[in-house]
Amino acid sequence: MLPALYDRLVPWYYLLDATADHAEEAAVFAAGFREVIGPGPATLLELGAGAGNNAWFLKREFACTLGDLSPAMLTLSQALNPECAHVVGDLRTLRLGQAFDAVLIHDAIAYVTTEADLRAAAATAFAHTRPGGAAIIAPDCTRETFVEQSALHEGADGERALRCLEWMWDPDPADTSYTVEYAFLLRDGAAIEAVHDRHVEGLFPRATWVRVFTEAGFVVGDLARPLGDGTIEAFADQVFLCRRPA
Repeated sequence: MLPALYDRLVPWYYLLDATADHAEEAAVFAAGFREVIGPGPATLLELGAGAGNNAWFLKREFACTLGDLSPAMLTLSQALNPECAHVVGDLRTLRLGQAFDAVLIHDAIAYVTTEADLRAAAATAFAHTRPGGAAIIAPDCTRETFVEQSALHEGADGERALRCLEWMWDPDPADTSYTVEYAFLLRDGAAIEAVHDRHVEGLFPRATWVRVFTEAGFVVGDLARPLGDGTIEAFADQVFLCRRPA
């Protein structure tokens, strides 16, 4: 079952995660891909593209195909990015039968909570990366960088407004997951609804990330990225820039 944020709360999504907030990070991703594949026309597959916020910027220089497990989220992306191809699919199992110059897995990788599923995601990324191409894998944090923390988010659009408390914590430091609690207050006109939404996300040591993607066939390196708008403390400031040998 999908978390409420990616299902019944989809009409509220952009009030929590505005497209404009992705500009800086998307530029870093584009530069990382160009470091490997060079200039010129290029294709890109984003696995777990969600509402299409990254693609809004990346489509300016890449022909984008966007996949996600949530049809409702893809509906948002289709409205934002009508010139991009869209496909419903699980990043662990999707096979499109074609290879791309660039493959991106942004925060959707957070929902991979076992090493077996991480290997499956790595295999999907490798299968869709052409020889000489690049994949960027961008987990929110690694075991080494995780800290319990909270943040307040807010957004408004006409008669609708949202306030959200986000709380990241780790119920069991011995396993490979942590929990993010979202407490939403949603106002539509004078009516207010409270929603609690729990997300269980994966937490692996850096060495596991490197080993799994190396075993999939990639040469794994680092890519420095911005850390967002400062509402959350230090997430991993290094993500993984993976090259598929030519």
